[in-house]
Amino acid sequence: VLVNSGSRHEAKYLSGISHFLEKLAFSSTAQFGSKDEILLTLEKHGGICDCQASRDTIMYAVSADAKGLDTVVNLLADVALQPRLSDEEIEMTRMAIRFELEDLNMRPDPEPLLTEMIHAAAYRDNTVGLNRFCPVENTDKIDREVLHSYLRNYYTPDRMVLAGVGIEHEQLVECAKKHLLGAEPVWGSGQTKDVDRSVAQYTGGIVKVEKDMSDVSLGPTPIPELTHIMIGLESCSFLEEDFIPFAVLNMMMGGGGSFSAGGPGKGMFTRLYLNVLNRHHWMYNATSYHHSYEDTGLLCIHASADPKQVREMVEIITREFILMAGAVGEVELERAKTQLKSMLMMNLESRPVIFEDVGRQVLATNTRKLPHELCALIGQVKSTDIKRVVTKMLHKKPAVAALGDLTDLPTYEHIQAALSSKDGRLPRMYRLFR
Repeated sequence: VLVNSGSRHEAKYLSGISHFLEKLAFSSTAQFGSKDEILLTLEKHGGICDCQASRDTIMYAVSADAKGLDTVVNLLADVALQPRLSDEEIEMTRMAIRFELEDLNMRPDPEPLLTEMIHAAAYRDNTVGLNRFCPVENTDKIDREVLHSYLRNYYTPDRMVLAGVGIEHEQLVECAKKHLLGAEPVWGSGQTKDVDRSVAQYTGGIVKVEKDMSDVSLGPTPIPELTHIMIGLESCSFLEEDFIPFAVLNMMMGGGGSFSAGGPGKGMFTRLYLNVLNRHHWMYNATSYHHSYEDTGLLCIHASADPKQVREMVEIITREFILMAGAVGEVELERAKTQLKSMLMMNLESRPVIFEDVGRQVLATNTRKLPHELCALIGQVKSTDIKRVVTKMLHKKPAVAALGDLTDLPTYEHIQAALSSKDGRLPRMYRLFR
């Protein structure tokens, strides 16, 4: 079951509700007395369950033997619409969330934190810029009443999709009619009044966190102290035609860490490997990411290096953004398109991925584009398309996230100036004293 609900819808509520719902999923319900009972029921059909909340979707998923379809749909309906949300479960969730937040700040891999920061910078205080994790100060404020008032507004039939893979469509429809049609949720079916329909407003901006990164290692081989920078620009939503050229561009940029073992399909010919990691041995990471939502998107590059080289690293990244609008080689473009197609096909070998793909597409568009249609669209991308989408993107204000020792970080205005210059260079600073 996928629900069109996530941290982006929490504007009128306490931040962190989706995080709570994700952790509370598959706990006791009207039919099942405890989490153990649910797991034992699934075990009879060799099943496993999982719940994932993202910025725009919550997904309750079960993988089990097809013979147990009726049991599984019954269980999913109960978990989504009839959770007990007992005081004890909510208290356990508070503890789990506090622990997770502590862990997040101590991890050597800063990627989840940076992703939160870049979204907060790009969409200040609105929709996808709202925090996906529950802030510590809200953990005690979220209780059953708050959760019920949120669920009443967002867990409505028009915002839900039941998706299945590996079963006949008719069977799934029968089960849906039996267990979901007209089901009365535990929070009652009152009128929805506080549904947030606001469209993402891209603002651009900078979020900085000064942090001592010298003690993130857990063992005797300390990871070098690094400063992490992420620079992003608004791309487009996954409903627009430009989404495909942006996906090809993201593949073309590629990148990774300096420790990646090269090999077929590892993207060793992508621009961030060839122009950045291979030329500047002091850079530890340069990776391109593309986040896309129903009404907006964000293309960003994450880079990490020693704090003393932050200025140089930022300039290398801004230059790569400017070079995107330049010439695109025929071989390079074909390679990126082939790599994108093969990644799409490889991912769709796995049933959980197909399930998520079907569910998300139907939730957003009521239909599903088949893999061969997507491959045809990828095949049609020309170098002029890449140039067009990049030129449009470079007119926007940048979003910047910076984590670590930020002594040498250029100002936001300087980064913005570099991205609107011809060569991507930062304005020169004349300093007499260091």
